[in-house]
Amino acid sequence: MLENLLTPETRTDPYPFYRQVFGRGPVFEAADRFFVVSGFEEASALLKNPAFGHSEPEVLPDPHENEPVDDEGRVIRSFLGLDPPDHTRLRRLVSKAFTPRMVEQLAPRVEELAKELVSKALEMGEFDLMTEIAKPLPVVVISEMLGVPLADRDRFEGWSHAMGRALDPSFLIAKETVAAAVAARREFVAYFRELAKDRRKRPTGDLFSDLVSVSDEGDRLSEGELVITAMLLLVAGHETTTNLIGNGILALLNHPEQLRKLADDRSKIPNAVEEMLRYDSPVQLTTRIALRDATVGDRFVGEGAQTVVLLGAANRDPRAYEDPDRFDVDRPSPRHLALGQGIHFCLGAPLARLEGRTVFEALLGAGLAFHRTSEPAWVKQVTLRGLSGLRLEFA
Repeated sequence: MLENLLTPETRTDPYPFYRQVFGRGPVFEAADRFFVVSGFEEASALLKNPAFGHSEPEVLPDPHENEPVDDEGRVIRSFLGLDPPDHTRLRRLVSKAFTPRMVEQLAPRVEELAKELVSKALEMGEFDLMTEIAKPLPVVVISEMLGVPLADRDRFEGWSHAMGRALDPSFLIAKETVAAAVAARREFVAYFRELAKDRRKRPTGDLFSDLVSVSDEGDRLSEGELVITAMLLLVAGHETTTNLIGNGILALLNHPEQLRKLADDRSKIPNAVEEMLRYDSPVQLTTRIALRDATVGDRFVGEGAQTVVLLGAANRDPRAYEDPDRFDVDRPSPRHLALGQGIHFCLGAPLARLEGRTVFEALLGAGLAFHRTSEPAWVKQVTLRGLSGLRLEFA
């Protein structure tokens, strides 16, 4: 059934398909020991339930020479794919470096960069939102945070895109997609190993230097953990924001009355960002495995069973939202699951919100109307939902 997510029609608009899925129940067994969760409360409860987590990393028979592995030969994973206590330890260490205060201090730089990019787009007249604003802004911000040289940032975008495509569930990924992601990971690992050596000798005060030196009661990140964490921050640190900006602007263009509301009163932008995250989530699904017998909603899920949580569907659950398919920047406190829930709630959520708000402020603050000059082009992915191109023109 989930193979329908791969069709061009569903990639363009997955929400009619989600309504069909929800019609089978907020939790249903799509195949033997394979459950699909599309209800808001059920998805939220599952993501917070310690009975669900991620499987153990596989032992690679012959990991390549640069691949970070632990003492048992298992590939080191980011805290995104770990369960407690490993997740708890790693996230605690990273959180000591990646702090809310650090994000607050970035606000002037993010605003400066957003204005620069919008000003350039104004000069062009017609431009691609994704190429000129949505992709470069978060890449530059996270790269500057990590202390990555400007000359290397173009490479990161390609590597990040290749790895992002491999986030789809294994039964939906083509072999060539996996191969490209493995190659990109190797490039990332080799790059950050060298950067780690440099920062240990010459710390520069950037986030990567902080990750090198961070400690908690004597505990530190191993070199492998440091490399994988930096890779996660760079990939996750811009993919979500890029999709938020693209999906959000498209939603406004498709609902001109909502665009006028924001243009007339930009104080609505923070609430509008939450509605954008709910209405067309940058991350559409996530997966979990039952670590022990559990119940989701009214369904028994046995130990070892796989679950796919459709975040995009849950964010339009008619039991949780009045008129869920309506885009409304005035929707009161639009709660959502776009940034996760529970122990895996997005560590970079404050940064994504800051970047999204700032870009919308800059675009609407330009004082000019803008409109589409072509149909939007969608990235051929399932887990991440975003545009590959959206051409706009200032009037």
